[in-house]
Amino acid sequence: MSEILKRSITGALYIIIIVSTAFLSHYLLLVFFTVVGFICLREFQTLLHFKNVMSYFSLVVLLYYFNFTEIYLPVLIAYLAMTLVVKLFLLKDLYTLNDIPIFDGRKHLLTLFYIIPSIIFLTMIPVYKENYEYVLVGTFVLIWTNDSFAYLVGKNFGKHKLFERISPKKTIEGFIGGAVFTVAMGYLIFTYINILPWWAWIVLALIVSVFGTLGDLVQSKFKRKANVKDSGKIMPGHGGIFDRMDSMLFSSTFVFIFILLVDYVS
Repeated sequence: MSEILKRSITGALYIIIIVSTAFLSHYLLLVFFTVVGFICLREFQTLLHFKNVMSYFSLVVLLYYFNFTEIYLPVLIAYLAMTLVVKLFLLKDLYTLNDIPIFDGRKHLLTLFYIIPSIIFLTMIPVYKENYEYVLVGTFVLIWTNDSFAYLVGKNFGKHKLFERISPKKTIEGFIGGAVFTVAMGYLIFTYINILPWWAWIVLALIVSVFGTLGDLVQSKFKRKANVKDSGKIMPGHGGIFDRMDSMLFSSTFVFIFILLVDYVS
């Protein structure tokens, strides 16, 4: 079986599961993301040469708290703020250092404020407002659009490297092409799903394009540090679940904050 066919089959199954669980039941969606979260934690901790069983327990407890209880607003704000700080530090390290200091000494912090909240904020989108499961699926569609067209445009027209030291195959042309097609997809989604205003879908597309790409670069740096090609082998043609989810996991915090802001100004 060819590599492209493998990627297509596993990618299609992945899409079908996400769309199905999002619309069938929030409980099924939580079960799915709990499994995804467990696998991501295992793959991530393997990259860091680190094992912490309590992180799995923390994921379940926090998923329950943020999805089924009346959230104490200061707790949500504090968790969002800590998650942002950790992700912004990862970006700073990406651009300014050869190594990631947080990689060696703060593995618990990365687990608690990078992987776990990235999963949690995704699951909170459908329960934030009625019919927001469309927003969650729409965000995944934007991620898939960006990944696909960045690859296609970069492969056929890419000449200038985007961040060669971290990811030699990524190009500026691919990044721009992915962003353009993602914005177009954002407007197309609005024509069928007008839960958010048109400008919100456009901004959401840009957030996904920029932070999704940065998340992929952060993931690439983790893998370079660990000296591995993929974070796992569970998805033929894609690598691990963490490889497939890296863009969405990194951008999820920014997506959720933007949704809160849209609701505030609407």
